[in-house]
Amino acid sequence: MSGQQDIGGDMTHGGAYPAGGGYPRADDDDIRGAAEHATRHAGESGSSDLFSSLLGALTQKKQALKEEDVDEDDAVKQHKRFFDRKDDDGDDDDSADDKSMGSAAAMQALKMFTGGQSGSSHETNSQSAFVGLAMAEASKLFDQKASQGKVSSDSSKESAVMQAGEMALKMYLKSSGGGSSGSSGSSLLGLASKFLA
Repeated sequence: MSGQQDIGGDMTHGGAYPAGGGYPRADDDDIRGAAEHATRHAGESGSSDLFSSLLGALTQKKQALKEEDVDEDDAVKQHKRFFDRKDDDGDDDDSADDKSMGSAAAMQALKMFTGGQSGSSHETNSQSAFVGLAMAEASKLFDQKASQGKVSSDSSKESAVMQAGEMALKMYLKSSGGGSSGSSGSSLLGLASKFLA
C-alpha cells in the first residue's frame, strides 16, 4: 500500500497541483525521462542531479508554458550567433546570457533531433528525448562560453539549462498543437524546416 501512495507523491512534496489534475501522468513521466537523455548527451558537461532537479521544476511549470508563445525569431538569431557563425564578431559574444544560450541550445536540439542526430532511434518522437537534448546542449554551450570568459556575470549554468528546457518544451507543445501525447516528430520536422532553412 505504501508503495502505491509514494508514486507521484514524493516529487511534488504534497502536491503542487491537484492529484489527477493538470495533465496525464504518462506525459508527466515522459518529461522526467529527459534527465537520462540529457546526462547521456552532455557527457562531462552535466550531471544527472542537475538535470533531474531542473526537470522537477520544469514539470511543474508545464501547464503555464503551454500558454506562452515561442519567440522563434529570437531563437533563430541566437542559434546563428552561437552555432552558425561564419564571421567572428567577437563583441557580440562577450555577454552570453542564460536566456540567449538556452534559446540557441533549444534550436540546436531541434536541428539535431529532426536531423537524426539525437542518438535516440527508439524514441525519435519522444518529448523527453527532445527536451533532454536541449538541456544537454545548453550545458555544453555554457561550459564552452565560460571557458572563453564570455558569459555574463549574472548568468548561471542552471539557469541556462532551465531556459533551454523551457524553450524546447514550448516548441514541442506548439508543434503538437498543445496536445499532451501522440507523435509530434513530423510537426517538429515542420518547425525545423521553417526556422532552420
